[in-house]
Amino acid sequence: MRNISTEHWCEWDMISRPYSDLQYCLEKMAEYLKLGFPNSLAEQIIFHSHQMYFANCSLERRPLFFDPPEEVLLALIIAPICLIPFLVTLVVWRSKDSEVQT
Repeated sequence: MRNISTEHWCEWDMISRPYSDLQYCLEKMAEYLKLGFPNSLAEQIIFHSHQMYFANCSLERRPLFFDPPEEVLLALIIAPICLIPFLVTLVVWRSKDSEVQT
Protein backbone atom coordinates (compact mmCIF):
# COMPACT_ATOMS: atom_id res chain seq x y z
CA MET A 1 0.00 0.00 0.00
CA ARG A 2 2.89 2.33 0.62
CA ASN A 3 3.81 2.15 -3.07
CA ILE A 4 0.41 3.56 -4.08
CA SER A 5 -0.01 7.33 -3.98
CA THR A 6 -2.51 8.65 -1.45
CA GLU A 7 -4.97 9.96 -4.05
CA HIS A 8 -5.47 6.39 -5.35
CA TRP A 9 -6.09 4.69 -1.98
CA CYS A 10 -9.85 4.88 -2.41
CA GLU A 11 -9.87 3.39 -5.92
CA TRP A 12 -10.51 -0.34 -5.86
CA ASP A 13 -8.73 -0.90 -9.19
CA MET A 14 -5.52 0.43 -7.68
CA ILE A 15 -5.67 -1.32 -4.30
CA SER A 16 -7.20 -4.67 -5.19
CA ARG A 17 -3.83 -6.32 -5.89
CA PRO A 18 -2.10 -5.18 -2.66
CA TYR A 19 -5.26 -5.96 -0.69
CA SER A 20 -5.39 -9.48 -2.17
CA ASP A 21 -1.70 -9.90 -1.41
CA LEU A 22 -2.33 -8.91 2.21
CA GLN A 23 -5.13 -11.45 2.50
CA TYR A 24 -2.98 -14.17 0.89
CA CYS A 25 -0.13 -13.38 3.27
CA LEU A 26 -2.44 -13.51 6.29
CA GLU A 27 -3.91 -16.82 5.14
CA LYS A 28 -0.46 -18.37 4.64
CA MET A 29 0.74 -17.07 7.99
CA ALA A 30 -2.34 -18.49 9.69
CA GLU A 31 -1.71 -21.82 7.96
CA TYR A 32 1.94 -21.76 9.08
CA LEU A 33 0.93 -21.01 12.68
CA LYS A 34 -1.81 -23.65 12.47
CA LEU A 35 -4.55 -21.11 13.09
CA GLY A 36 -7.88 -20.91 11.33
CA PHE A 37 -8.60 -18.09 8.97
CA PRO A 38 -10.08 -15.59 9.60
CA ASN A 39 -8.79 -15.28 13.14
CA SER A 40 -8.64 -12.42 15.62
CA LEU A 41 -5.02 -11.51 14.76
CA ALA A 42 -5.79 -11.30 11.03
CA GLU A 43 -8.90 -9.25 11.75
CA GLN A 44 -6.83 -6.82 13.85
CA ILE A 45 -4.29 -6.42 11.04
CA ILE A 46 -7.01 -5.83 8.45
CA PHE A 47 -8.80 -3.40 10.76
CA HIS A 48 -5.55 -1.51 11.39
CA SER A 49 -4.84 -1.29 7.64
CA HIS A 50 -8.36 0.06 7.06
CA GLN A 51 -7.84 2.71 9.72
CA MET A 52 -4.46 3.66 8.30
CA TYR A 53 -5.21 3.70 4.56
CA PHE A 54 -8.95 4.03 4.09
CA ALA A 55 -10.03 6.38 6.88
CA ASN A 56 -10.44 9.31 4.47
CA CYS A 57 -12.37 7.40 1.80
CA SER A 58 -15.91 8.65 1.55
CA LEU A 59 -18.92 6.95 0.07
CA GLU A 60 -19.54 9.92 -2.25
CA ARG A 61 -17.34 8.44 -4.97
CA ARG A 62 -19.64 5.46 -5.42
CA PRO A 63 -22.83 5.84 -7.39
CA LEU A 64 -25.84 6.04 -5.13
CA PHE A 65 -28.73 3.74 -5.89
CA PHE A 66 -32.29 4.71 -5.01
CA ASP A 67 -35.62 2.94 -5.12
CA PRO A 68 -37.63 3.63 -8.25
CA PRO A 69 -40.55 6.05 -8.05
CA GLU A 70 -43.73 4.60 -6.57
CA GLU A 71 -45.52 4.62 -9.93
CA VAL A 72 -42.83 2.50 -11.57
CA LEU A 73 -42.63 0.18 -8.58
CA LEU A 74 -46.40 -0.26 -8.56
CA ALA A 75 -46.42 -1.05 -12.28
CA LEU A 76 -43.63 -3.61 -11.83
CA ILE A 77 -45.61 -5.31 -9.06
CA ILE A 78 -49.09 -5.21 -10.60
CA ALA A 79 -48.15 -6.22 -14.17
CA PRO A 80 -47.18 -9.82 -13.32
CA ILE A 81 -50.13 -10.15 -10.93
CA CYS A 82 -52.57 -9.13 -13.67
CA LEU A 83 -50.81 -11.30 -16.23
CA ILE A 84 -51.26 -14.54 -14.23
CA PRO A 85 -55.09 -14.81 -14.54
CA PHE A 86 -54.85 -14.01 -18.25
CA LEU A 87 -52.28 -16.77 -18.80
CA VAL A 88 -54.28 -19.27 -16.73
CA THR A 89 -57.40 -18.47 -18.79
CA LEU A 90 -55.42 -18.86 -22.00
CA VAL A 91 -54.05 -22.27 -20.93
CA VAL A 92 -57.49 -23.53 -19.87
CA TRP A 93 -59.07 -22.28 -23.09
CA ARG A 94 -56.35 -23.90 -25.25
CA SER A 95 -56.55 -27.19 -23.32
CA LYS A 96 -60.36 -27.35 -23.79
CA ASP A 97 -59.91 -26.58 -27.48
CA SER A 98 -57.39 -29.42 -27.92
CA GLU A 99 -59.65 -31.93 -26.08
CA VAL A 100 -62.42 -31.37 -28.62
CA GLN A 101 -60.08 -32.13 -31.55
CA THR A 102 -58.86 -35.47 -30.15
